[in-house]
Amino acid sequence: MAIIPINLKEGKIEQAKEIIIGIDLGTTNSLVAYMKDGAATCVKDANGKSTLVPSVVHFGTNDQIIVGDAAKEHLITDPANTIYSVKRLMGKSYKDILEKGEQLGYSILDEDTDSLVKIRVGNRFYTPIELSALILKELKTRIEGEIGTAVSKAVITVPAYFNDNQRQATRDAGKLAGLDVLRIVNEPTAAALAYGIDRTTPPDGEIIAVYDLGGGTFDISILRIQDGIFEVLSTNGDTYLGGDDFDRIIIDYFSFQLKTDEKTLEKEKETMQELRLLAETAKKALSDNERFDGILKGQPVSITRLEFEEKSRFLVEKTLKCCQNALSDAKLTVAQIDKIVMVGGSTRMPVIKNTVGQFFNKPVFDHLNPDEVVALGAAIQADVLAGNQTDILLLDITPLSLGIETVGGLMDVIIPRNTKVPGKAGRQYTTSVDGQKNLKISIYQGERDLVAHNRKLGEFILAGIPPMPAALPKIDIHFILNADGILTVKAKELRSGVAQQIEVKPTYGISEEEMGMMLLDSIQNAQSDMQQRGVLEARNEANNILLSGQKFLVQNDAILSDEEKATTQQLLDALRASTQLDDKDAIHAAMDALNQYTTPLAHRTMDVNIGAALKGASLG
Repeated sequence: MAIIPINLKEGKIEQAKEIIIGIDLGTTNSLVAYMKDGAATCVKDANGKSTLVPSVVHFGTNDQIIVGDAAKEHLITDPANTIYSVKRLMGKSYKDILEKGEQLGYSILDEDTDSLVKIRVGNRFYTPIELSALILKELKTRIEGEIGTAVSKAVITVPAYFNDNQRQATRDAGKLAGLDVLRIVNEPTAAALAYGIDRTTPPDGEIIAVYDLGGGTFDISILRIQDGIFEVLSTNGDTYLGGDDFDRIIIDYFSFQLKTDEKTLEKEKETMQELRLLAETAKKALSDNERFDGILKGQPVSITRLEFEEKSRFLVEKTLKCCQNALSDAKLTVAQIDKIVMVGGSTRMPVIKNTVGQFFNKPVFDHLNPDEVVALGAAIQADVLAGNQTDILLLDITPLSLGIETVGGLMDVIIPRNTKVPGKAGRQYTTSVDGQKNLKISIYQGERDLVAHNRKLGEFILAGIPPMPAALPKIDIHFILNADGILTVKAKELRSGVAQQIEVKPTYGISEEEMGMMLLDSIQNAQSDMQQRGVLEARNEANNILLSGQKFLVQNDAILSDEEKATTQQLLDALRASTQLDDKDAIHAAMDALNQYTTPLAHRTMDVNIGAALKGASLG
């Protein structure tokens, strides 16, 4: 029997309030929260205990996918098919991972390019976006089970130091999980909301520092809060610094005690995972104890809190350097900071609390659960968007994403929907053909991955680019959106100074219903859009590798043996054939096979060419 709420005073049926959820998509754990009886509440598990969902995905037999605590159990038994810390890979390239020396229990596509990283599971290749979407789906399922109704809208938090690529990747993951991501909120701002600072600030406002140390990322933000307005004065941080790095300190120390070198651990993935989990246990234990003793493979290991703090001191100093940079950028001194809010499970470490308190010369503010505070803040922000709170200022936003067409008919978003206006954003592009003199810039509005499914707003030609080899020109494209929703697009080739611009009105001719349909289409078709985008991106990447591969054979003809040249050509032909298929995994597998074979050849030819250059000779 359906229950119909009626407002007797006004004599009309009351509409059910829309539930917009808040999500903290974390490196180690993720949470989902919502407003319940006027208070932000994190959703607990089926047993009514933990609110944390481990950000771990396991791929089992028969295409079975497990997320959370059940997946975490496979970290040791099946590390190759169990993915963790995926947030650290969001928006990153293989080069980024290589430079940071990231050690993972699973395989990533090993290619020395600037393209976004892919994770190999069996014969399939997943992007961090697809893996994050699986975690988000689990959170969506969890809250729908608690409240008994479907949810489709969310606010998702990200580190303040996330760049445009990482933020867009988070939006895409939400869409793939069936969520309309209304707003991407910085974690420090969400934390400040959860602490209720906006309701306790004095009339002349308050300046706070939010110190956020999670499992994989760190950021420090300085905010001024007055009359419900949150103004970020500065932010600084490191997307490769978090609890995982403190675990690494203990891993290295235990490895030394066990006389196990890094190469052995790289080969023995199960031992590496067992050691990593033991290190995490030790780190947590040292927050309450002066010493930790454990057993690994029948051998004893131990570490004291003093040893741990001494060995990890350089990591703590890195965070303090970021704090100093944030203060300098905000043109403030330590004395001008009123409160220091601690966020993230890693801030439980005594060395963090003590050192940060000493740096700011005042006690830290940590009376809420640091694991939950960001998700709770996201739920409050979601409640504001739902129109249930009016004492927090939200500036006007753009209703649909704005971007340009790139190679393969893809939509490259420059200003995401729900971006505050007025605002501006830009990105650099280049040419794809040698000697290209003109570049057509087509502007689109919409939420689909292919421009064919979005609305074209206009186009213009950037003419007169000096002839240069492909990829050498630097073309800066800027979108500037004013308070009236008028968009100005500027393009400039930075080497020559050639420039052009156009003015368009993004929302012209689109009704609320059309806008709603465009958003609904983007979510309903997210899976197929992602598959099409994956194929097109893989083809574009493969075509670049094919060009480079053919040049490599020509330039090093005198160095390579006939067998090496023949095998490389066969692999290039196989890659070329794979680009004719609508299967991104087949293309990635062909690229991986080519890379595995040619990497040693590339190193050898480079050594020979350098040696010849030093002797004043040339191999042509």
